[in-house]
Amino acid sequence: MRRALFIGRFQPIHIGHVEAIKHILSENDELIIVVGSAQYSHTFDNPFTAGERIEMVRMALEEAGVDLRRVLIIPVPDVGSHSIWVAHVKSLAPSFQTVYTNNPLVTQLFKEAGYEVKPINMFRRDELIATRIRKMMVGDEEWRALVPKSVAQFIEKVEGVKRLKMVVSTDSPVHA
Repeated sequence: MRRALFIGRFQPIHIGHVEAIKHILSENDELIIVVGSAQYSHTFDNPFTAGERIEMVRMALEEAGVDLRRVLIIPVPDVGSHSIWVAHVKSLAPSFQTVYTNNPLVTQLFKEAGYEVKPINMFRRDELIATRIRKMMVGDEEWRALVPKSVAQFIEKVEGVKRLKMVVSTDSPVHA
């Protein structure tokens, strides 16, 4: 069985992430989705908690018709040291053979650890960027079309836009 790993912060998960996940699953039997920087929330870069992000990922994949029996979603906090980060991920994740990423540092670290690393095909990359989506939320621009409908509804339910506006209005963001 081929199992792959895909790491993201998913702040929030958007249509590009969903397309990448579907592509990865077309090449593998199972996928471990790592929700990175899991210890952070309530900041502009990381407004949602790990639990909220896991819920959003599940909702988005279910909405896209992805068989959730083929997907494992795990939160992984940062460790603050690149030299031990791959071992940290390995200690929290089931075994995997391939890592999908476009991040040069992640690519280098996993290659050095002996893993096959494949790039992710970017879908509508010029508009599907989570940072851009968060800026659109704060600026009262139309962002909902860039995320799955279930994710937009979830963000509204947890008052995610209100939270983002609150954290950008304070000088000292709170890390939860």
